[in-house]
Amino acid sequence: MAVTIAEPMIDLRALLLEREEFEGGMVSRLRDGLAQGSTQIRVLKDIADTLQKRLVTAAAPQQKKLHLKLGIVHYYLGHMRQAIEHLNKTEGPLAFYYLGLAHLFLAQAQSYSDEPDTIDHLDAAFKAFDRAEKVGYAAQQAQLQKAGVLRLQGRIGEAKAILARLKDAAAHNAEYYFQEGAIAEVEGDRARAARAYERAVELDPRHAGALFRLGWIHDQQGNDEDAIACYERCLKYPPIGKGVLYNLGILYEDNEKYDKAVACFRQLYKMDPRDPRAKLFLKDAEASQSMYFSPEEDQLSQQFRQVLEIPVTDFELSVRARNCLKRLNIKTLGDLTRVTEAQLLASKNFGETSLQEIRQIMASKGLRIGQSLEQGQQYDPRHRTPQQYLTPEEQAILNKPVTELNLSVRDRKCMNRLGITTLGELIQRSADELLEAKNFGQTSLKEVREKLAQYNLKLRGD
Repeated sequence: MAVTIAEPMIDLRALLLEREEFEGGMVSRLRDGLAQGSTQIRVLKDIADTLQKRLVTAAAPQQKKLHLKLGIVHYYLGHMRQAIEHLNKTEGPLAFYYLGLAHLFLAQAQSYSDEPDTIDHLDAAFKAFDRAEKVGYAAQQAQLQKAGVLRLQGRIGEAKAILARLKDAAAHNAEYYFQEGAIAEVEGDRARAARAYERAVELDPRHAGALFRLGWIHDQQGNDEDAIACYERCLKYPPIGKGVLYNLGILYEDNEKYDKAVACFRQLYKMDPRDPRAKLFLKDAEASQSMYFSPEEDQLSQQFRQVLEIPVTDFELSVRARNCLKRLNIKTLGDLTRVTEAQLLASKNFGETSLQEIRQIMASKGLRIGQSLEQGQQYDPRHRTPQQYLTPEEQAILNKPVTELNLSVRDRKCMNRLGITTLGELIQRSADELLEAKNFGQTSLKEVREKLAQYNLKLRGD
């Protein structure tokens, strides 16, 4: 029987506190140590405090060495602004390279924040990588990072030119395959991207960037287990990006692992308390923990929803009643629960006889006209306008797929669950209907409203 011998814990204190110099080869040792568990992160925080105290009393020649250590330590702790502050006070290949990495990290985090940043982090990252290359950092690695910056700036041709030059020399470089995969994604070739990312992880199992993109591809394809596995591996290799925590938290929620979802969103909020979405996601996840679930009630709820989705065309109606419902764009029994009898009677040629027909149909299914209306919620014909009343331009907007809204992963999953494929179908839903969907909270509702506003559209009842 084979016995697995655990690797001895790497002594980070000896690595960072007992040696005056800090060189590139020691970074790999630091990364290995951090992959050994969360206790090492706590050790690294203590080391940061010790280095900061030493900085106060250090002589001028030693301060630059301490700034280098503190910059790299803060980088791996995810404290990018502190990392940049220290790295700007020192110099050398390693300092410039990690300065570029810190700016690059913040540039990628900007997409998850509503607050503008006064620094162009992509431009700063490119300059830092360029300086690192010029003063002696591994040229291939610096050029690959520059290619990544160019790609994020939309300069795909220049990025591809760098990769073309490095193709033969970088055949065993994980970063090369990561950049190849990222460009393949930009070009819409997801299969080629996945192959490149897999090769990157094969060459460097700690390549968090490749692991994250692989997880994202699995996520988009509905392979939740594979996506979660990739994202969870990212957690072992700091610094941990916001995207990992957002996406993993959402997947945990979808798979009813609410404790883990809360842990992800709590870490997000702690990482950046200024991020309003992190706070709202945490609130939604905590609310999910306390939700009562009954299989019997869930089954009844599903049966009720199925009844609401029955088309009115399934019933024998008079021509007059059928034409009236068509004018109002009422297609299902659920639509009839969201309109009042007075609104039906106000329609042209719709009288008491037609109303009685509708009442009987609804009663046969245990429903009544208007029962879903809540206080202040009324049927708004502006949100369900019959096609004959729309201009071609208006109809074209309503026919747009919801994918054009570029919704978050959580909201896209909700749209899929509800069978909503177009903007026209989305605006037929009320806020309350969306909030009833699994894992759809106030954060998601805010995002959907903001995206619809770009097309001058609103949810029903808004």
